[in-house]
Amino acid sequence: MRTVAPFALTACLSAGVFLSGCSDQEALAPAGETPRPSRTYRIQEILGSTGFSGASFSPDATKILVSSDATGIFNAYSIPVRGGEPVALTHSTEESIRAVSYFPADERFLYSTDRGGNERSHIYVRELDGTVTDLTPGEDTKAAFLQWSQGEDAFFLLTTERDPRFFDLYEYSVRDYHRERLYQNDAGMDLAAISPDRRSLVLGRRVTNADSDLYLHDLLSGATRLLTDDDEAVANSAMGFSRDGRFLYYTTDLAHDFRYLARLELETGETEVVEKTDWEVMSVALSHSGAYLLTSVNVDARTELRLYETATMERVSLPELPDAEVGTVAIARDDKNLAFYSSSGRMPRDLFHARIGEAAATRLTSSLDPAIDPADLVEGLVERFASYDGLEIPGILYRPHRASVTNPVPALVWVHGGPGGQSRVGYSGLIQYLVNHGYAVYAINNRGSSGYGKTFFHLDDRKHGDADLDDVVASKAMLAATGWIDPQAIGIIGGSYGGYMILAALTFRPDEFAVGIDLYGISNWYRTVQNTPPWWEAIRASLVQEMGDFDDEEFFNAKSPLFHAANIRKPLMVLQGANDPRVLKVESDEIVAAARANGVPVEYVLFDDEGHGFVKKENQERAYESILRFCDRYLRRPIDALVGNSEDEGR
Repeated sequence: MRTVAPFALTACLSAGVFLSGCSDQEALAPAGETPRPSRTYRIQEILGSTGFSGASFSPDATKILVSSDATGIFNAYSIPVRGGEPVALTHSTEESIRAVSYFPADERFLYSTDRGGNERSHIYVRELDGTVTDLTPGEDTKAAFLQWSQGEDAFFLLTTERDPRFFDLYEYSVRDYHRERLYQNDAGMDLAAISPDRRSLVLGRRVTNADSDLYLHDLLSGATRLLTDDDEAVANSAMGFSRDGRFLYYTTDLAHDFRYLARLELETGETEVVEKTDWEVMSVALSHSGAYLLTSVNVDARTELRLYETATMERVSLPELPDAEVGTVAIARDDKNLAFYSSSGRMPRDLFHARIGEAAATRLTSSLDPAIDPADLVEGLVERFASYDGLEIPGILYRPHRASVTNPVPALVWVHGGPGGQSRVGYSGLIQYLVNHGYAVYAINNRGSSGYGKTFFHLDDRKHGDADLDDVVASKAMLAATGWIDPQAIGIIGGSYGGYMILAALTFRPDEFAVGIDLYGISNWYRTVQNTPPWWEAIRASLVQEMGDFDDEEFFNAKSPLFHAANIRKPLMVLQGANDPRVLKVESDEIVAAARANGVPVEYVLFDDEGHGFVKKENQERAYESILRFCDRYLRRPIDALVGNSEDEGR
């Protein structure tokens, strides 16, 4: 599903990276050149890099609150803006902690955590003395932070404690955490933003995956009015209010193939376009005073950030770093200090500090393991090809240094999650690990991916495991045409919806790929749609439009790999988190059993303390090493026999 970031004091914007100025043919052009020597790294060195995320300034703008997995599991840390080692603020050894925000007037902070990846996240406050309070109790409660009040004497949380299907809105006192329920969400609306005077609440309703409306609810009178009265299917997403409450900023694709930024004057109902391009505006945020407006635009699988003076919409320069991209920008309450992350294919996300309008920036973290030479890593390049029906399909191609026409390498087609996700150019530990060990990776953005306009996005509606899968198969011809990829040694890998695509490939196109690696993929669609997490109820209609009628068992069984598992004849690997609430463990259990009944090689790796994805480093190490060993066993050996490669060092 498409998602947009909430309109908040901190603009947490997803970032990718792209080598600007490179033509689509550059990934293919150097096919005959001599491979460059590079060191092969152990998984402990790849995972020795430190992950950082989030950025919230302390009230005096001297510290930045982040999350980091420096200990192997995410905890909250503070980082001084003048430089220095991160200071651990939480010390969890079992559950990952995600920092949310410092309080406006002191260094208390909010954070989020669940249990074993079950996605039932609670919101906690960590007091100045280190004690912790759960603000959202309830065994099955799922909670999320919405925003601070403009007066900063309160904050707003969403919780499912009353009804596990829907999020209600609560206002909490900053002083003593006394709370009041402001909105009981019986209709299953999306709760987007509170007006500065706390009287109005913006609601969203998803009619289909192509049509969503916005409403304004008066919290005093209880009256609700429609804001987006469109005659056609239009995707509207609220971003938030102007600081004076006069305007609502939102993204829309009305009469345009890409989402753009508009604002609605609430009193008159008049709208105006704020920013419109031939790429998709993903998210928008205002600084604390409203003086600055920050947008993120999805430009060909990379994030382009644009900072404006709100009153004039004049661009304000952001710091630039060579061969890297700026993302996840936070603006301090003083409207002077910036925190931002920068990353590239050779550099995991690092945190920087700067002042608005100044080009100089101070690097606060060095996330890449010092044992790794960045030159040994690989940048991903955007590469397009014509699919089976002539449609242009984009993706990100990663070429091992050793690859050449005299040393062809095996390859993996990487299928993203979703449906409707997008592979972005940037740093991935697993991709770099595989490429460093001699595997080309093509992260395909098949039809139905986001970021390329609504026409492209809807081309796979109710055609999953069919039209999109044929794009994946068609990519093999482009990979073979490089001359440095062996066409007989192309496998397929993916997670979540991408995991389903791996299973679909091995069952519906059983001779196309040499191996399949499924990370928590769906094998039985009918069971999955009948067991979606309860908090997905609000998006049920859009899922039906995307996937199909939830009651149509025959339709879903026809595209479910489990019922066609007798076709599997290529080696299969399955990885699964036992606590996954989206793709239940039984999905993997049953496809593994069915494939093993065929007598084909099947490897199953189960993690008892993970959910939908593997976040703990010890589990990532086990997963990544298992994937590499599987590829070496079933994908590399024919290549080794062909060109006489020796075993890589440092396994």
